[in-house]
Amino acid sequence: MSTWKQAMREGLVSGSLASVFSALYLAWAGARRGVPAAPVNAVSHWFFGDRSLRQDAPSLTYTLTGYLTHHGASLFWGVLHAKAWGTRAIAKQPLPAAAGAVAAASVACFVDYQLTPKRLTPGFEHRLARPDMTGVYACFALGLLVGSLAMRSRR
Repeated sequence: MSTWKQAMREGLVSGSLASVFSALYLAWAGARRGVPAAPVNAVSHWFFGDRSLRQDAPSLTYTLTGYLTHHGASLFWGVLHAKAWGTRAIAKQPLPAAAGAVAAASVACFVDYQLTPKRLTPGFEHRLARPDMTGVYACFALGLLVGSLAMRSRR
């Protein structure tokens, strides 16, 4: 296992990439419905309540709060992924690294929708269909994979 310092460093990179990749997918999926900001706005429902679930337009209030919340959660999962998978030699190989990223995204999805109170779920499930939800977590896994492989190649 990696140290917490190593996990934080790798988690900042991989979590940030996971956040950006999945947020871009959220915007793309929303744009297909004519409301690109709506899925990101919905993430802010933990703070603003159901109002944010109905917001279609981009705004500093809902969109920025939603993205910052999404980014913070992505960093959390990125650090946990790095801590668990960390410095294992097998994690430097693309296929096992991909399996680790998919496992981390799957655990995040399970926690988000099975263990988390409704008020603290990601929120974008209110604005997206199930196939798009899969796409969000697939892009999240891709970000973890790219970030962790990039960090491991530096070592």
